[in-house]
Amino acid sequence: MEISKFLNEKLSLEYVKNELVKTAYGTEENLLTKLDPRVLLIWYCYFAIVPWFIHSHVVLIGYLLFMLFLTYRAKVSPLILGVMGLGLLGEMLILFIISLLFGGDLETVLPMVWLCIKLGGISLASVAVFTSINPEKFSDALLRLGFPAQFSFSVAYAYRILPTLLEEFQQIILSYRLRGLAPEKSGLFYWRKIVYFLIVFIRSFYPLILNSAKRSRTTVEALETKGFTYGANNLQMIKLKTGYLKLTYNDYAFTMISIFYLIIVHALHYVL
Repeated sequence: MEISKFLNEKLSLEYVKNELVKTAYGTEENLLTKLDPRVLLIWYCYFAIVPWFIHSHVVLIGYLLFMLFLTYRAKVSPLILGVMGLGLLGEMLILFIISLLFGGDLETVLPMVWLCIKLGGISLASVAVFTSINPEKFSDALLRLGFPAQFSFSVAYAYRILPTLLEEFQQIILSYRLRGLAPEKSGLFYWRKIVYFLIVFIRSFYPLILNSAKRSRTTVEALETKGFTYGANNLQMIKLKTGYLKLTYNDYAFTMISIFYLIIVHALHYVL
């Protein structure tokens, strides 16, 4: 009963909504939030691209340990980590089944483990960085790095519209459940309820997309009324908006520590 109660609390739509909103907006102060978002984005680009070209097991483990430490210091939500872990395990299982269909055997498990370690390091770097940057700083950092204003605003808008979409998605699901008939029996391993909720979720996406399209048109008209296009093409406006972004001692220290750690990890590859 205790396990069932715990799962009902942690797998409820309300819990998922609260965790996603907290991840997007409730950024707690940690090691990474004190850094300039431009430094974080450039740092992330390295750890998101370079590991794909590395095959050394020592280096990959070193990267993974570094990401585990930063993820712990970034106070990432357990829900995000759980979804990421399930995704990695599911991907490994699918690849293993495909390899068996094409004549593979148990020897293919070891390469998949190293692939999982590589993907895990990249994924942890992603969640550590993007849970430590609020939407406004993220958008302003993209502007200062030279990205188009429309693209930078789209990123911030996606963050800001997330709570509204989640709230509306929940209301649509509740309306379908009120008008529909839930299965009286759960069935073996709750398969009847699982199928019922999957059908409800699929049917809820179309009205959600339709309402989002209507809301996007209203948003565009409001932005143009306030002079968004003029401000996006005015360099003085961009400098004034992003003037608070400045490199500090913490940014230089974090960069030097990261470089020093990378030198040690790659040196261990040649020693071991």
